[in-house]
Amino acid sequence: MNRKPSNPLNNLPEWKKLKKHAGTINRKENHLKYLISGKGRMEKFSLKGAGIFYDFSRQRVNAKTMELLFKLAENRGLKKQFKSMTEGEKVNNTENRAALHTASRSFSADPLFVNGKDIMPDMISVRKKIKEFAFKIHKGEIRGTTGKVFEHVVVIGIGGSYLGPEFVAAALKHLAIKKIKMHFLSNVDIHNFGEIAASIDPESTIWIVISKSYTTSETAANTNQAYEFMKQKELDPAKHFVTVTSKGSPGDDPSNPVVASFHMFDFIGGRYSVTSAVGGVPLSLYLGYDVFERFLKGAEEMDIHTKEAPPECNLPLVAALLSVWNNNFLHYPAQAVIPYASPLSKLAPHIQQLNMESNGKSVTKEGDALDVSAGTIIFGEPGTNAQHSFFQLAHQGRPFPVDFIGVIKPSYEKYGFKSKGVTNHQELWANLIAQPAALACGKDDTNGAKRFEGNRPSSTILLNDLSPENIGRLLSLYEAKTVYEAFIWGINPFDQFGVELGKSLASGVRKKMAEKNNNPEYSFEDADPITKFYLEKLF
Repeated sequence: MNRKPSNPLNNLPEWKKLKKHAGTINRKENHLKYLISGKGRMEKFSLKGAGIFYDFSRQRVNAKTMELLFKLAENRGLKKQFKSMTEGEKVNNTENRAALHTASRSFSADPLFVNGKDIMPDMISVRKKIKEFAFKIHKGEIRGTTGKVFEHVVVIGIGGSYLGPEFVAAALKHLAIKKIKMHFLSNVDIHNFGEIAASIDPESTIWIVISKSYTTSETAANTNQAYEFMKQKELDPAKHFVTVTSKGSPGDDPSNPVVASFHMFDFIGGRYSVTSAVGGVPLSLYLGYDVFERFLKGAEEMDIHTKEAPPECNLPLVAALLSVWNNNFLHYPAQAVIPYASPLSKLAPHIQQLNMESNGKSVTKEGDALDVSAGTIIFGEPGTNAQHSFFQLAHQGRPFPVDFIGVIKPSYEKYGFKSKGVTNHQELWANLIAQPAALACGKDDTNGAKRFEGNRPSSTILLNDLSPENIGRLLSLYEAKTVYEAFIWGINPFDQFGVELGKSLASGVRKKMAEKNNNPEYSFEDADPITKFYLEKLF
């Protein structure tokens, strides 16, 4: 049983004041329709930093709320904790590791030490190796078994090994090298493999296996399936497979030759790894290394802003404070991420894992029982699709805060036909402007079915365009927001023991299946009744 914390959050004076203040914000006179009508509201409740505009004027806050939240930030030492993380302190205390995803996109000449060793030469070396490898693939200097140039890239990985790269690949698809097609083999479901196998030319396919330990069961099963598939096509896997893995893992074994192997580091967790070789290898093949490096520099720019900007001007820190305010004081359990840009369609799934795997915790980093709720349910779809999916709930059902994301300049400006007097992009923006206003203000109606109570909070993030730099900035913003939330709650956002129990139970079930495959007479009698029922259904 987890012990009680010695200094629970609930006992902090700042926390108690925020709790009391939430009662004031819940009064009718502090409905959002009145708050947003205040003079200079947007100027006082919006920020610019690292190329991104962040408008939180339609959050349920006033000047007093922000004052109290900044005092909480000061009490929790948020800036100091973030600085310690970026300087290599072992903030991942449960695994005795640093958390240095920021190092993977650092172009600083300064050394950075972990366990007495400067890690930056390794970071630079991996980037250089990725650049050279991508160049050779694109120039046709590295080819498959039959001499065909590579035109298909299949990423084999699950969780953080694919969600981040998939988000960036989708966001920057308009910059992709046209002859390269990207595929993601993440699910162990044979349908995922079958669909990819049917859509690729094996002779011109390069498979990138991404796994830190190279023991993840789903990734191993898909890798073995892919090896067998290539052998059946009479192709040499050694000329078609690349690994991204830890140094010395089974995927980094000279006795099992591959086209190339790139190293991951234990101080970069999977869900924070897209700016490492995890994203670097597939994205450099798909987009070109120069585009990938521009993406890295955008992420670095937001990292510097996060580290150096004072709390009142710090985009991720303010976003994290608002998230905790909504979660713990206004009691919203969920958060939607709605990008009004279809290339950002894979952002919500990435943020879903990033945030929910990081902050879905019930104990502090010391192992004490957490006395407040941590973590938020993250979901989302692109607008305007989301409006015709779950916005009925957003407007008239159970409320939840929303992050709206807008892009000022579209990637395809040549299609300018006007419908109802506006272009498609302007139509999109009409909705981006209207939806947050409708959520905030609501609408009175004598017919209850047509009444909108409003008072539903949202923020709006604006990007100038879908450049690699802006995608990097957006990624880094959400990473830092997630980390700052964890620092407020006093939890460790870098471990994920919650995924282990189901995996260990699956191992036992797998053994029974293997026994049945080897011995048709095996009857599952040693399984519990429910497990036995499902095993018999399968077999």
